[in-house]
Amino acid sequence: MLRNILNLILLQSNLARIFFADFILRGFYQIGKTPLLPLFAASIGAGELIIGFIVSISTTTGVVLKPIFGILSDRWGRKLWLVISAVLFAGTPFLYQFVTTENELMILRLFHGVSTAIFGPISLAYVASGGSQNVGTRIAYFGMSRLLASLLAPLSAGVLLTFLDFKDVFLLIGTCSFFAMVPIFLLTENKLTVRDIRPSIFNQFYKSFQYSIKIPAIWLAGLLELMVYLTIYAIKAFLPLFIISQEGGTVLWAGLFFFVQELTHFIFRPVGGSASDRYGQSIVIFCGMIFIALGLCTITNFPLNLILFTAIFLGIGQGLIFPSSVALLSKKSNDNHLGAAMGLYGALRNLGKVVGPIGAGILLALFDYSTVFYIFAGLIIFSLVSAAPFWIKSNVKS
Repeated sequence: MLRNILNLILLQSNLARIFFADFILRGFYQIGKTPLLPLFAASIGAGELIIGFIVSISTTTGVVLKPIFGILSDRWGRKLWLVISAVLFAGTPFLYQFVTTENELMILRLFHGVSTAIFGPISLAYVASGGSQNVGTRIAYFGMSRLLASLLAPLSAGVLLTFLDFKDVFLLIGTCSFFAMVPIFLLTENKLTVRDIRPSIFNQFYKSFQYSIKIPAIWLAGLLELMVYLTIYAIKAFLPLFIISQEGGTVLWAGLFFFVQELTHFIFRPVGGSASDRYGQSIVIFCGMIFIALGLCTITNFPLNLILFTAIFLGIGQGLIFPSSVALLSKKSNDNHLGAAMGLYGALRNLGKVVGPIGAGILLALFDYSTVFYIFAGLIIFSLVSAAPFWIKSNVKS
């Protein structure tokens, strides 16, 4: 553990370099998203419905483009695309200076989503392609960079907005994001991803797509994470409203809930990675899904002063599931098609982020909060039971 931390600090491994690149890019991206983006959108006249579209539209970009960029990274190498992604991450915030209408902001967010569509699947493929040994542990340590960013970004944004206006913060985000270039340029390319003899690009797209859709593990990992992200993002969208509707509920309670959830996720991420390497991905994913369902069932049953236990259940579930599902996917995928596999997996995950809040909103128009959370818990259990044949078919073992 201490050795891994020392390697991170000194950038002595590719894992350390991609960790810090991800932390810088994701951290400043999140500062520009929560709570800065909705506040900026409101300041130029966007209503609540339009703000919802503005916040989610960059995720829609990923649903479409992640598989494409994953395949391109298999063809031309991962490092090149990580550099392109970093340039987009750092350069796009400077364009917010020129936004004056909600339509302009929506178009810019759509473009900004390209940076995450590139970086997400390719960074995961980069980490996972280091061999099958301890892949769950590597994914877990890498994922902690994003969790740290999620923990620190909202608070950092609040502090910055106390002293700076919206557009000045965007300028700061763009400037600081360029520092991610340092660890990215220090990365060494995995030779398995750069081949001298390549098929035509159209033939490679066809072969990669054909390869990806035939691997049960990709659909298993992707669809399970679709359900988890569908649930988590529905909670992110509507739990604050539920908490505020309760006696004694405040915005502070809502913020504390998400802080505890992400902190627990951060703590259990390496636990999930190590456990998946030791006991197998299937059993760890199963346990994680049970914790997610348990959290959903207790949200409306716990009094407000105990609702943080629900946040802990959800955080444990996330920490067990996410590194295990990526490890499962990487073990069942060929390194030369790993970018394509991660792209399809990321697209399914992003689809959950889009569908979750929309689905929850429709259900809440028909049912109360308790019923809706039980419905989502039922979906988690249903997906878990439905996944059993895929586990058997793909012969997932410890």
